[in-house]
Amino acid sequence: MHDIRKIRENPQAFDAGLARRGLEPLSGELIALDDERKALGTLAQEIQSARNAAAKEIGQRKARGEDAADLIEEVSKSKDAQADAESKAKDATDKLNAALAGIPNIPDADVPDGADEHDNVEVKKWGTPKSFDFAVKDHVDLGEGLGMMDFETAAKMSGARFVILSGQLARLERALANFMLDQQTLHNGYTEVNPPALVKDNALFGTGQLPKFAEDLFHTEDDYWLIPTAEVPLTNIVAEEMIAEDYLPRRYTAMTWCFRSEAGSAGKDTRGMIRQHQFTKVEMVSVVKPEDSDAELARMTSCAEGILEALELPYRTVALCTGDMGFGAVKTFDIEVWLPAQDTYREISSCSNTRDFQARRMNARFKRAGEKKPEFVHTLNGSGLAVGRCLVAVLENYQNEDGSITVPEALRPYMGGLEVIKGSS
Repeated sequence: MHDIRKIRENPQAFDAGLARRGLEPLSGELIALDDERKALGTLAQEIQSARNAAAKEIGQRKARGEDAADLIEEVSKSKDAQADAESKAKDATDKLNAALAGIPNIPDADVPDGADEHDNVEVKKWGTPKSFDFAVKDHVDLGEGLGMMDFETAAKMSGARFVILSGQLARLERALANFMLDQQTLHNGYTEVNPPALVKDNALFGTGQLPKFAEDLFHTEDDYWLIPTAEVPLTNIVAEEMIAEDYLPRRYTAMTWCFRSEAGSAGKDTRGMIRQHQFTKVEMVSVVKPEDSDAELARMTSCAEGILEALELPYRTVALCTGDMGFGAVKTFDIEVWLPAQDTYREISSCSNTRDFQARRMNARFKRAGEKKPEFVHTLNGSGLAVGRCLVAVLENYQNEDGSITVPEALRPYMGGLEVIKGSS
């Protein structure tokens, strides 16, 4: 969420940032709301001060034996006037906060301008896509050919965008998740967390999914929300906290099921496991001091890239343009893995710096040693990685002509030494 004081200090820069996201200027409207809020608050204070003075005068008159009926009536009327001013001030404050809550973060100056994913800028490419001497199959044909990937049965019980994995493919997905967690915890310094998958409104507001993106989420009848990513519970660990400086940085990772309604994705990636309502993901979240967040984004992106390098999966990293960047981010790097059947790179991780945008929404602060005034922390999040999409990449990149799958060397210890996954028939 934005700081109205900073908007007042430099409204032109704020509006210029919004323009880069394709939005109209809003500083004038926001400043007017803030002026109204301040004026009503001042009015309530002035009424209170006048009533205090009148009450004092009433006491003095009574002490002198004088009539104070007029002042008593004045105090009585002022109570109603103050209550009205305070109520209107609260409404103005709520209106301002609601307006601020719906505005995306301002892109960093070095974020490339653009309208959509076609304007993203490649910053790194690793590995060379394998040349196959046979017609490659996509992950659906491979999985169903092995008899271990079943969309039809999943659809009977849950509808579209669900899958049942069984046998060695179920084990391979679990192996991928365990491998990713071990990499992030044993080598990259993240603390493993097993967080709730159900959260309340305030948690999703804090990370920016509510109120703007409610339609993309699953909501229960008793006011819980299924998490769209472990970013939500992991970041909210520091919500409403005052953190000591020496406690930072904090780095958390978790493997969770994630749930998304895909409301805005009708007709997109309907085949296979690329876009599911339920999927497994290993998430990374960092909580750092403001001066450390730029370096932390580079570090987090490298941690995600390292998973693909260990699995020997070709990828490229792109800097997202202003039109493709998420709501809370100031800068994002997407990592895209090579999928032979699609003959293209597809997103498998997104690493973002939100600076203090989420911290303001969830009131997450820290105090520097020797300082009295607290500051907001900076928060970052990234996929390390999307497990289902990584499974897709392994199947397609490690396929053999007979439909079997060679197990990447890095995963063999997690697969009981298995080297090749063959059909169940």
